[in-house]
Amino acid sequence: MKIKVLFLCTANSCRSQMAEGIANHFLGDQLEAFSAGTEASFVNPRAIAVLKEIGIDISQHRSKNLDEFFGQNFAYVITLCGDANEKCPLFFGGVRRTHLGFSDPAKATGDEEEILTEFRKVRDEIKITLIDFFGKEFNERSVSR
Repeated sequence: MKIKVLFLCTANSCRSQMAEGIANHFLGDQLEAFSAGTEASFVNPRAIAVLKEIGIDISQHRSKNLDEFFGQNFAYVITLCGDANEKCPLFFGGVRRTHLGFSDPAKATGDEEEILTEFRKVRDEIKITLIDFFGKEFNERSVSR
């Protein structure tokens, strides 16, 4: 049975969207990932572009508010920015809450290539971190059975 994971960020536009896409693509045989924000906005086109570069299509994703998931059960609620970590509501009681912080690529400055470079850097950090984190979690779960 797949575990359900919810990734949270403030606007659900970059980091949480990338985490959802990466987790479902690389770890989808063991988990089902979702994402939301403490405020809904839009999916950043640069997040879509840099995931497409590695074969992940999130072009049909939409930004979702955390309230859409009220009452649903998740094995993990993972915050990806400090603001979401502070505002994560208590209605997710009984789940494993974890904070895995990443810089906000939407705040990158410079020309388009410099900004995309920052998006790629954060994408790659999210990919490595999630594969490592869940690899350890899945190993611990199988050992404890």
